[in-house]
Amino acid sequence: MSFLEVKNLEAGYGPVQVLRGLDFAVEEGEVAVILGANGAGKTTTLRALTGMISTKGSVLFDGEELVGKDTDAIVRRRIAHVPQGRGTVSQFSVEDNLQLGAYIRKDKAAIAADKEKMFVMFPRLLERRKQAAGSLSGGEQQMLAIARALMLSPRLLLLDEPSLGLAPLIVRDLFNTLGEINREFGTTMVVVEQNANLAFKIAQKAFVLETGSIVAGGDAKTVESDDSVRKAYLGY
Repeated sequence: MSFLEVKNLEAGYGPVQVLRGLDFAVEEGEVAVILGANGAGKTTTLRALTGMISTKGSVLFDGEELVGKDTDAIVRRRIAHVPQGRGTVSQFSVEDNLQLGAYIRKDKAAIAADKEKMFVMFPRLLERRKQAAGSLSGGEQQMLAIARALMLSPRLLLLDEPSLGLAPLIVRDLFNTLGEINREFGTTMVVVEQNANLAFKIAQKAFVLETGSIVAGGDAKTVESDDSVRKAYLGY
C-alpha cells in the first residue's frame, strides 16, 4: 500500500462535478507534481484531499481513510496545505504566523527550534520577523506560507501553485528550497504547478490532469520525456 493512495476520487461544487474518478499514488518521501491547464481540476484535487469540499471515492493516507473526515481532523494527521494566494494572516507578524502553523503541537521546545530552522531556511523572514505579513512582498509571503505549513511538522505537504505571480528568479530559488526540504526532512509533497520545467526538477512522480481526469501519469522523467504529453498538455 502506498503512503498516499487515491482511488476513484470524485469532487465538485454543488451540481458541478470537477474531478472524474482520479486514481494515483505517492510513496513516502516522494515529490509528486500535478500539471494541467487552468480549469483542469488541480486546485480541486488538493481541496478534496484536505476535506474542504464534498468528495466521493477513497483517499488513504498511511492506511487511514480521509474521505468523510473534516479538515481539522485531516490537519491533525499532519497534512499541511499551502493554498493558492498564500493565505497568511496579514495583520499578524511573521513570527506569529509561524507560531500559528504549530497550533496543534504541544512540544514547546521543538516548536521554538523549528521556528529558528525556518529563519535559517528563509533568511528574509528573519529580517522581517516582527513585520506584519501583509506588508511583505509576494515572494516573502509565499516563503512565509510555506514556512508556516512546515511548522506543523507535516508528513504530507500540499502546495497549490507556489510560483503564481512571482518573478522568475524568486520562483527558481523557491523550487530549490522545496527540493532541499524534501531531501533534508524527507517530507512527502504533492505540488500543483503550471511551471512544468521547474516542477519536473524536484518531482519523482507526475500526473497530468485534463477536465478532471488524469490523462498521463507515473515516473516524472517518463512523463517529461513523452513528446505527445509535452506538446498536448505542457505547452513546450
